[in-house]
Amino acid sequence: MAQDLNRPASESLSRPGLKIACVVSEFHLELTGAMMESARAELLRAGMAEDDFAVVKVPGAFELPLVARRLACHQDVDAVLCFGLVITGETKHDHWVSMGATEGILLASLETDKPILFGVLTTNNVEQARTRALAPQDGGVQDKGREVAAAAIKTLDALDQAANPFA
Repeated sequence: MAQDLNRPASESLSRPGLKIACVVSEFHLELTGAMMESARAELLRAGMAEDDFAVVKVPGAFELPLVARRLACHQDVDAVLCFGLVITGETKHDHWVSMGATEGILLASLETDKPILFGVLTTNNVEQARTRALAPQDGGVQDKGREVAAAAIKTLDALDQAANPFA
């Protein structure tokens, strides 16, 4: 059954006791932290217990994959959410940071066989980041934190289905 990404995750939480870890970049913490809080709120609405959400902060987006992998290696962690922000600058530094974060998060997820979700915004300026990071009630449009949390639940559901596809 296909699920609508706009449907609240709280309608699709199928497993009690999910434990979700979150890695948040401290660079632009006002926005990465807002995404993390929005994700936490969405997961709580979905029925996750407050104590089943752990947060670790890292200096920047480049450090997200290593810490996400370490968290995913814990037996009791079901998924890891990564939140970061890379803004285009005058040099190509932003390209290498975002490329390292992207490839590292993907590799960590494949190595650990656990969902490690990509909530790293790559924008041209802070205003674009605000539009994507913040919830509408906070002046944003896209609310990426909520989207990443909903995607985590749906990915876990899909993995459960993939474990026994003909049941």
